[in-house]
Amino acid sequence: MSDAPVRLGVVMLCHDDLPIAARMARVWAEGGAAVAVHVDAKAPAEAVETMRAGLADLPQVLFSPRHPCEWGTFSLVRATQDAAGLLLDRFEDVTHVLVVSGACLPLRPVRDLCAYLAVHPGRDFIESVTAEDVGWTVGGLNEERFTLRFPFSFRRQRKLFDRYVALQRRLKVRRRIPQGLVPHLGSQWWCLTRATLRAILTDPRRTEFDRYFNRVWIPDESYFQTLARRHSRNIESRSLTLAKFDDQGKPYIFYDDHLELLQQSRCFIARKIWRGAGRLYAHFPQGDPAAASVAEPRLSQLDRLLGQAVARRRLGRPGLYMQSRFPLKDRENGKTSAPYAVMQGFTDLFPGFEPWLASRIDADVHGHLFALHGVEFAGRQPIGPGALPDSAALRDLDQRGFLANLVRSARRMQVWQFSPRDAQDMNWFLATDPNARIFVVTGAWAVPLLHSGMPFDDIRRVAVILQRVELAQMEVLNSVWLKAQTQIWDLADFCARPSAVLGGILRRLGGAPEAATDLPPMRDIAGMGRFLQRLRNAGLRPQLMGDFPATDPDPPAAAVQGRTAP
Repeated sequence: MSDAPVRLGVVMLCHDDLPIAARMARVWAEGGAAVAVHVDAKAPAEAVETMRAGLADLPQVLFSPRHPCEWGTFSLVRATQDAAGLLLDRFEDVTHVLVVSGACLPLRPVRDLCAYLAVHPGRDFIESVTAEDVGWTVGGLNEERFTLRFPFSFRRQRKLFDRYVALQRRLKVRRRIPQGLVPHLGSQWWCLTRATLRAILTDPRRTEFDRYFNRVWIPDESYFQTLARRHSRNIESRSLTLAKFDDQGKPYIFYDDHLELLQQSRCFIARKIWRGAGRLYAHFPQGDPAAASVAEPRLSQLDRLLGQAVARRRLGRPGLYMQSRFPLKDRENGKTSAPYAVMQGFTDLFPGFEPWLASRIDADVHGHLFALHGVEFAGRQPIGPGALPDSAALRDLDQRGFLANLVRSARRMQVWQFSPRDAQDMNWFLATDPNARIFVVTGAWAVPLLHSGMPFDDIRRVAVILQRVELAQMEVLNSVWLKAQTQIWDLADFCARPSAVLGGILRRLGGAPEAATDLPPMRDIAGMGRFLQRLRNAGLRPQLMGDFPATDPDPPAAAVQGRTAP
């Protein structure tokens, strides 16, 4: 540790919330720092006079000449230059100058920061990396911010800004970077030694450098960062201010519920604090009143939490659709949040299939959730998981949201029945959802028709519709975009070995395969071959049913009522 005393100077840049800024200036001054306050020339004169009057009892607080400041322009650099120069001229004992805003909150006492700087004598804490190595700039301009001109305001004159950039690119305009400068970028919240800062402000080529940076985009993130490389003997490329940005380049705002997190970070300063965070302003700065601490900031936990927050904001939670971040098609963070199963054709073969399956797996086994007449929740309850109603009209307003909410709200796996008789709007959604487990017995819709007792002409018309629907569904389930786990049997294959098929399904759904030996009563399929042949004779070519001999026993009497087909 150096024996030379450390005196901190603080440049405070303010443009609004001046009462809070005045409060922070008092904290810095009463902690022993000299403070130079710059207030945006656009701030109301009455508010500025009130701030001056409130700090008049602190001789170590100065006000620098005011400039109208705008984000992304050289005015912020000019304001910092003037305030820093004022500190160096008026306080010869200032050894380091720190730049903060009126929304920055010192988390630790000023004496902690001074003690820390004394441990690292002659070191300049300024984030400074070459433009090609940055990778975190937002807006698409890294090297180009130094080689193009930016006379227009990015925020007030965005169309002119974009068009002028496009014009310069088309004309291949390239500004000459002053000889000897290697452009660097970094945070504007830096802490420089007196020697480095004085060298930057008195550089013989300052007029040339100022003229060049006057047309650089966001120069407050490059002016001092570049010139510090020219004059500093010992740069530590990091900021002592905790300032985090989201993936849109906007700073995170800290609120009262971040108090414990900020305290655990052991950072010296945090930016940016919400104006209404009374608990934070009352609690900080906080430290040992008996002795200064030189403990290093610990950012690992904070970085991890912020990284998770960025991912959550960008991707959302799987299967959760929000108005503020409604996903584009096929770019969701998971269509649904958990595995679920769709059973097609089983209730056509086993009238008691739902209760039988529910007793053998740990899941909510529903009926036909997408039936045209309404939603068939387990037990035919009018309200299902997540307080979803059984109304078909409400379900059909947003079938994707209905399904995602059902899966997300329930604690157990959701299993439901499906059929060509149901609404088919969700076929592609189901087929492209990795959480879907789809088990299909194709052609099973013919079994209820076999026992329906309807006139044969009506049976044929219904069969035509159901087969057309199921063929379209099979095209979806056999597409190259399929992501669901599917198993498909035709009717004949299933009827030849129902216990084996159901045992495999139970195994996939977490049940005991041996439970499939005790099957529920199955509808009689005697006469299916003759029934299908009659459909062929009537001009319909049955598909997806498998091979049933045309000479098998006659179908039940109910199926042959009505007019006989030719």
